[in-house]
Amino acid sequence: MNINELKGKVVKAIEDNKALVIKAGREIYSTPEFGYKEFKSTGTVVKFLKELGLEVEENIAVTGCKAVLKGGKPGPMVAILGELDAISCVTHKDAVETGAVHACGHNNQVGGMLGAALGLVKSGILSELAGDVSVIATPSEEFVELDYRDKLRGEGKLTYFGGKQELIKKGYFDDVDMAMMFHSSDIGDNDALIGPVSNGFIGKKVRFIGKESHAGSAPEDGINALNAATLAMNNIHAQRETFRDSDKVRVHPIITKGGNIVNSVPDDVQMESYVRARTIKAMIDSNYKVDRALKAGAMAVGAKVEITSIPGYLPILNYPEFDQLFKNNLLFLGISEDKIIQGGDFTGSFDLGDVSHIIPTIHPMIGGVKGSLHTRDFETIDEEKAYIMPAKAMALTVVDLLYGDAANATAILGNFKPAMTKEEYLKFLESVDNVEIFEG
Repeated sequence: MNINELKGKVVKAIEDNKALVIKAGREIYSTPEFGYKEFKSTGTVVKFLKELGLEVEENIAVTGCKAVLKGGKPGPMVAILGELDAISCVTHKDAVETGAVHACGHNNQVGGMLGAALGLVKSGILSELAGDVSVIATPSEEFVELDYRDKLRGEGKLTYFGGKQELIKKGYFDDVDMAMMFHSSDIGDNDALIGPVSNGFIGKKVRFIGKESHAGSAPEDGINALNAATLAMNNIHAQRETFRDSDKVRVHPIITKGGNIVNSVPDDVQMESYVRARTIKAMIDSNYKVDRALKAGAMAVGAKVEITSIPGYLPILNYPEFDQLFKNNLLFLGISEDKIIQGGDFTGSFDLGDVSHIIPTIHPMIGGVKGSLHTRDFETIDEEKAYIMPAKAMALTVVDLLYGDAANATAILGNFKPAMTKEEYLKFLESVDNVEIFEG
């Protein structure tokens, strides 16, 4: 069969079974779970893949799963990814008791991933491809609940807080040559955005340690850890004019514990923050300034500060030839070119950025939703666009990559030079993973 005949079969298979795809996405939406707790969502994915006749490896990083679709001939391995976890937004109408809700659109991602897998399997075209397809449901993209993840790390259940970080370390990308996924986004009347850029970040847990005393009768006997934290936050604000505009630095600390009781001088105050920037160098430089600001706050009142730096995510890298294949398939599906945005600037962060430093990746943004991410206003308004269109486009991109002798995949890989090897990447994470105690 020629390539357009293969694509026609894939599109028909997805179209004929789109109710199953949407049902799976809705099921995941109805059971939102935070990172490394996505047991129900993993179960939904496992059931769907097994019903396609696939062998599934479960709980690959606490949660998550992986299945491999075998092509007819040897060739590159292409991964299709979807993220399982939800975000916290207690004011969202669909938030559950824990505050979890898919105000991030990850249920759409997973639905699209499953739809792409379904199209490739049920169309019967895998035997025409030179290479294999890895379908990976990844845990824990949202970098939240740090204490819970620290507990898992203490129990030896994981090393890194981000799901793709953990999967890279565990070797689940060792056999993957290239990877794709999409993210839902409110892009107005447009259908897709190709080739976004993003920030990376370093995570921070901060504890100011002072000395308790009676807040009314003997405040002079205490060391106010809350004052140290407040000064530290002001110190961070004073650094903002020193951040270069081109580095897109974002630092957004919150106080997670402000003290114990109101009539004692606070002796234990805790904060969390991200230090985001557009490049790795800017991440490291900005993190140094933030640490300096934290220490200065502690020194001002004579408190101690414990600064835990945690490997966050890397800025996402673009691969235009890969992006172009995805765009061509949107056009093949009848999407108008004037509904496809080329390039986008996101100062948020994606853990696919880590993968993009090791292998070629794409991370288009797809419409069908309205409202800002992570807010009460986010909702899916067009399931056809949110689930089915990206499922088709990803499956067709796999066909383009692996058709014949996988010439397109071979060409992209031939021009590819990794920004980091896996070994260099893990060494970088280790260099960031640090606890410093400063006696102010």
